[in-house]
Amino acid sequence: MDRKKFIRNSILGIASLATASKLLESCSKSDHDDADTNASGDGSCSVSPSETKGPFPIKTPSQLVLENIKSDRVGIALLINLVIENKNNNCAPLAGVLVDVWHCDKDGNYSEYGGTSMQQTNYTSVHFLRGRQTSNSKGEVSFISIFPGWYQGRAPHVHVEVLSNSGASLLVTQIAFPENVSSTVYSSTNYAAHGQADTSNTKDNVFSDSLADELATLTGNLTDGYTLRKTITVNG
Repeated sequence: MDRKKFIRNSILGIASLATASKLLESCSKSDHDDADTNASGDGSCSVSPSETKGPFPIKTPSQLVLENIKSDRVGIALLINLVIENKNNNCAPLAGVLVDVWHCDKDGNYSEYGGTSMQQTNYTSVHFLRGRQTSNSKGEVSFISIFPGWYQGRAPHVHVEVLSNSGASLLVTQIAFPENVSSTVYSSTNYAAHGQADTSNTKDNVFSDSLADELATLTGNLTDGYTLRKTITVNG
């Protein structure tokens, strides 16, 4: 992720000055290291699991070209670093594709939805924790966000859709979180009132049969925030 862009998009809106400094260091290192950490690089990758897009997909993704998707949401800082690679080109980084990301807030609510039995709080007129970026020459995209909460029947997760530059969907998938990290976050200030997730990764109806391919790598802590890293492979 470009360091100047990262500063320009106001990480100070989600973290203290100390947190921002450390996340900037992490972001700078990721410019060189993230692809090596997650991508196969040897032509032997498998396409990432295809998962459901609903029930709360982005309604207006083309209007949400954002790196900082936090909006007014409160929570532990989370930098989402993704690498998109192309199974059809020996697992090489895939540049120029659209990457949509969306997830719930600390209380388990999604923007653009609500006022129903599925989500009682009405957030139909706001657009937090949703965004779109275009992958760079290394297949990378980054989003500044907060650690997601959870809702009944689902383990903590982030939704991702990868689309061609013409808008054709290449893959819809989801990203799971290490349970020890989630447990630590959900015991912290701002999250504790909502409690611990009621569904484990292995009991989750999305991740139970594909967890090894959808589990993210997370580094960081409650004070400085966390960085999520994940490679997503598509048939480009």
